Amino acid sequence: MPDLPFELADKSLLLFDNLVHGEPVAAKSGRRFDVVDPGTGKVWASCPDSSADDVDAAVQSSHDAFEVYRKWTPKMRSQCLLRWHKLITEAKEDLAKVLVYETGKPLFEARGEVEYALSFAWWFMGETERIQGTCMTTALPGRRVFNIKQPIGVVAALVPWNFPLALALRKMSAALAAGCTLVVKPSPESPVTALALARLSAKAEFPPGAVNVLTTSLDGTPGVAEALCRHALVSKVSFTGSTRVGKIVARLCADNIKKSTLELGGNCPFIVFDDADLSKVMEQLMALKWRHAGQACVSANRVYVQRGLHGDLVKALLEQTSRIKTGHGMADGTTMGPVTSPRGLDKAESMVRDALAKGAKVELGSGKRAAESGASNGGGGGDGGFFMEPTVLTGVTDDMLMSCDEIFGPLVGVSAFDTEDEVVARANNTSMGLASYVFTKNVDRLWRMFEKLEAGMIGLNSGISSSAEAPFGGIKESGWGKESGKDVAVEEFLVTKCGTLTVEDHW
Repeated sequence: MPDLPFELADKSLLLFDNLVHGEPVAAKSGRRFDVVDPGTGKVWASCPDSSADDVDAAVQSSHDAFEVYRKWTPKMRSQCLLRWHKLITEAKEDLAKVLVYETGKPLFEARGEVEYALSFAWWFMGETERIQGTCMTTALPGRRVFNIKQPIGVVAALVPWNFPLALALRKMSAALAAGCTLVVKPSPESPVTALALARLSAKAEFPPGAVNVLTTSLDGTPGVAEALCRHALVSKVSFTGSTRVGKIVARLCADNIKKSTLELGGNCPFIVFDDADLSKVMEQLMALKWRHAGQACVSANRVYVQRGLHGDLVKALLEQTSRIKTGHGMADGTTMGPVTSPRGLDKAESMVRDALAKGAKVELGSGKRAAESGASNGGGGGDGGFFMEPTVLTGVTDDMLMSCDEIFGPLVGVSAFDTEDEVVARANNTSMGLASYVFTKNVDRLWRMFEKLEAGMIGLNSGISSSAEAPFGGIKESGWGKESGKDVAVEEFLVTKCGTLTVEDHW
């Protein structure tokens, strides 16, 4: 184990090699890649730089485990998930510290992610015993039709970097509840948390190979992901990431008629009508926009405010945003950390330049990385980490890059609107359809907006609404399938088989 820049209660939790069939494994090439702390820009760990050559052994291991695990009763699977939940709970402070150094998010946010992640293990522990088939009497006399649900097989789970613990556990828990096994490929920025979860799954007494993890670098990711998608023994692919890559995954799966769940990008409108409760709006907007420096797929991407409330909202937004303290996630008082990679800074800066060229106005922040602006909103940063001041723009129009694409950074633009029909048309004028948010005291309007807005999830006087109980997923180019919720999420990992029985001595 490398020398860590933080203290752990249980150092045996961490693994810096692939985990295959319960054992640490290096990449066949022997190559490794660095894991960088976004708060300092410094390397703190390294992991195997796996390639397509490493995929077959991991998939074969998970297939062997599936042949055993598929025969477990629902109660056995549920009890194993309960043990896993207990082990993760015991390790949650250590896991939160790892999250800070992988993602850059402040410690309090990292702790929140661990609690959020645990909700999936708990929920799917119960869903395990709620998988049911059906029995029906047919229209033809003397026949009965039975439908049974069975696990689909080995699952390839492709996990992003922004919520690496929660999104890995969401995929793992649902698949394991269904009776499937997994090969997990975490993001190059955040491989250590996935390895920790897999190590804890082995301690929870899942069969060896039930959860295998292959790490790889940014350059190695396309080859490993493609090999997993194409492997004959992988029956399902669950991917969370950008729409661009999601389309590639969909094509790879289509080549072999392979089932997939795609949770892709968002361009989420946040709509505020004149009659909304401004204090409640601001409470939701601040959490939804600045959480993890804006790096969430359900973040408020386009803020539309009816003209009568526009000035008051902008004033409140500037006042509250100015109190944000940026800094390293482990520093006392930090309320917003860095972005996770320099690519995020490049994208945010390019969006600011485009918006200013098209007439937007900077109301707060510089729109530049902290090292260039010489500021960090009173909280440090700019010392090698990937920091940017939270930046607020007004006069944002629908032709600007920040309106057309997912921002994924500490940047927000506010636009004014006049009528309900206008804002619905503007909100729906995107290829994305992940989430939308509406704030108004008019119940009739809430229902109309719920029906009219083109998104898989609608917040009605509510911001962040993701939970284990609620179906999570988008429409349009934001993907297909659901990753949580009653029945639907486990259903993604099941096949339905129909049997027809002829009854000779029927009624």
